Amino acid sequence: MTRLDATPGVESVLRRPQEPDSAADGPRALLLETREVPLGGVRAMEVHRSLPQRELPLVGAWCFLDRFGPQVARMRVEPHPHIGLQTVTWPYRGEVRHRDTLGSDVVVRRGALNLMTSGAGIAHSEYSVGEDAVPLDALQLWVALPESRRHGPPAFEQHAVLPDVPLPAAAGEDGSATVVLGDFADVSSPATTYTPIVGAELRIAPGSTVRVPLDPAWEHALVAVEGEVAVEAGAAGAPVTLDGAHLLYLGIRRDHVVVSSTTGATLFLLGGEPFEDDIVMWWNFVGRSHEEIVEAREAWEADASTGAGTGSGAERFGHVVGHGDERIPAPPLPAVRLTRRRRRV
Repeated sequence: MTRLDATPGVESVLRRPQEPDSAADGPRALLLETREVPLGGVRAMEVHRSLPQRELPLVGAWCFLDRFGPQVARMRVEPHPHIGLQTVTWPYRGEVRHRDTLGSDVVVRRGALNLMTSGAGIAHSEYSVGEDAVPLDALQLWVALPESRRHGPPAFEQHAVLPDVPLPAAAGEDGSATVVLGDFADVSSPATTYTPIVGAELRIAPGSTVRVPLDPAWEHALVAVEGEVAVEAGAAGAPVTLDGAHLLYLGIRRDHVVVSSTTGATLFLLGGEPFEDDIVMWWNFVGRSHEEIVEAREAWEADASTGAGTGSGAERFGHVVGHGDERIPAPPLPAVRLTRRRRRV
């Protein structure tokens, strides 16, 4: 999914792990509010953003998390570019058609993962299936690519079968987890990753309490997708109530958290090894400098003036299969140099 809110206020940078930062050296139980992003346009979709946060630009390599839905809408996200990241589409309701410049033309639905690796450049579109408004609900996440992969070729993969693992219950029924990306509880997703990372859907039965294992060397966060949960993550294990309006940042040096729900709940766990480098993020681009962002924007806009699929942007980003001249233009760059921001938690 593209971002239409590229403003100077959302560029983000994660500190280098070797730099001292007393605010990021242990467990945390920090609730950060999601915010509604006014996308408008022909989509007129409700989007709630959990990452990036002003206080927390990334969690591991995860640098972006939107939820579009639950709502009834007609999605029409026209071709748009990406660099330096992977897009992770994890649907809950509805079907979304993905087309990209590699020739991919697939439909993603509940239980399947769409994973697109931009490398140095790719473009894609996302349409809901059918011409009418339909129920839609999904998570759209981005993973920042490390130096070793971000200049490489683009790629796309879809995984309709992902591993499940049980979450042993301390009370009530056992829970379960689907390993969407990376590694969780000694189980690995088949999806391709380039940094130590985890993305997992957790399901808690009504009236149950479960133990969620964590890698203590990684940082983690939880978002509630459905239902309300209590997470024993505060001082001395004090419960923290998590709902769909917040992201709960757990910090590092935890080997587990205990989660309970009276009504039943679905959550998404994201985490990983603190990222290797500082990043600059603007619009749909993840880079390392202002100049990289400017270069990518100019390459994409070159096609707008010369005709879709014919300019220097076509050489870098390609042409999305099944589309003509329609595309999302890049927003104007801010009048100041793109700035870096460190985490504040």
